[in-house]
Amino acid sequence: MTKRILIIDDDFDMCALLSRFLNKKGYITEVAHNGSKGLAKFNEFHFDIVLCDFRLGDKDGKDVLVKIKEAKPKTIVIIITGYSDIKVAVDVIKIGAFDYITKPLIPDEVVNVIEKALSNPAAEQNSSSSKAATVASVANKKRKYELSLNNEYLVGQDGETARIYRQIEIVAPTNYSVILYGESGTGKEVIAKTIHEASARKGKPFIAMDCGTLSKELSGSELFGHVKGAFTGAITDKEGHFELANGGTLFLDEVSNLPKDVQASLLRVIQERKYKRVGGTKEMDVDVRIIVASNENLQEAYRRGKFREDLYHRFNEFSINLPALRNRKGDIPLFAEFFLDRTNAELQKNIEGYEEDVEEMFLNYAWPGNLREFRNVVRRAVLLTSSGKINSKVLPWEITQSSPHSAFAANASHHSFGSPTSTIKEVDLKDAAAKAEYEAIMNVLKEVNYNKTKAAEILKIDRKTLYNKIKIYESL
Repeated sequence: MTKRILIIDDDFDMCALLSRFLNKKGYITEVAHNGSKGLAKFNEFHFDIVLCDFRLGDKDGKDVLVKIKEAKPKTIVIIITGYSDIKVAVDVIKIGAFDYITKPLIPDEVVNVIEKALSNPAAEQNSSSSKAATVASVANKKRKYELSLNNEYLVGQDGETARIYRQIEIVAPTNYSVILYGESGTGKEVIAKTIHEASARKGKPFIAMDCGTLSKELSGSELFGHVKGAFTGAITDKEGHFELANGGTLFLDEVSNLPKDVQASLLRVIQERKYKRVGGTKEMDVDVRIIVASNENLQEAYRRGKFREDLYHRFNEFSINLPALRNRKGDIPLFAEFFLDRTNAELQKNIEGYEEDVEEMFLNYAWPGNLREFRNVVRRAVLLTSSGKINSKVLPWEITQSSPHSAFAANASHHSFGSPTSTIKEVDLKDAAAKAEYEAIMNVLKEVNYNKTKAAEILKIDRKTLYNKIKIYESL
């Protein structure tokens, strides 16, 4: 018999998405957008399972749970919440919830919990041993969920982050092309992988290509492959990224840096789903979903003549803007713990945490390199810390000093260099020059909204040199 599910949540978009997904899985669903309407529907119709948000507009999810269990004790209730609070989880399970799922939801995870509940009716909530086992698993649920998405960055709990993952839930099951906008280091490739893993293509390849690091001559070869003798150095046939990603997802980072002739070839592939290797004559079929990323607005890029307008419209079936880390302060403590745990495991250490002043510095710092910079800072700090907690002495100077050159000038002003009694501190000229160069690069990047191409032009260096310098400074 087809199972009936009642969804009670004040998030209209989430309800619609979840309802459609469960209907496709063969369930009959009803939706209510507040606790009162949910209880009314529950009392009017029979439901096998209730999915209930913990935070409702008119009632507490706990109150709804109590009333449902009082009316029909054997009804399976699963609590949904965006508040990762272990105490909440323990409380709702103690009073009869079967399980506890955190937002943003992954539809497949919801189905797994539903199937688990339906396949094990003997695990009635009245069983204290079942309750104890479930409660014990709650503490690890959040981390397991976060790591199930990717092994590099966690999801985060900030309100802006939840909005992004609602968009991912909507677009992932489709074949839409997606544009990801965001500063360098905001995790665009991680989001692209998450979309891929939540789609029907998840068993197929995910291939990433950084368009910003390739020369004009190599871009076409990397995308489409080449045949032997196509150009100087083409000593063998080579598969391109389209061929490698066939059936799966191709992620093009910094896509606005592709040369115009390669953009034209890319448009043809998207339109006709066929391509030729560079120097080849054989047409090859391809089935690839394309996700692109850019730290500059592609609409502005085509208006300036840098990017093809028709290609932009092909890509722009759906777009997601990734916020900078400085705009999602609520996630910083979570990322700090996550990166610490990962680095402890990597280096086989057991660093306990952070001193209070370090946590404060993390919250106050602007993080121009975003998540990538944060991860590198934590990895460096763990490496330099032998035991106990991480202190400010192992943090990079740009975090501990809001304006290093101002501090240097202030120190210098306290010395009377012409006086025979003055004390002059040693100065490492190379270190001072490196700090000045780093600050100059970061100032330019901020001015151009972290567009590396523009920054390289202003600094009068090529893009590859800029990339290398940033990489060196991030590793210090």
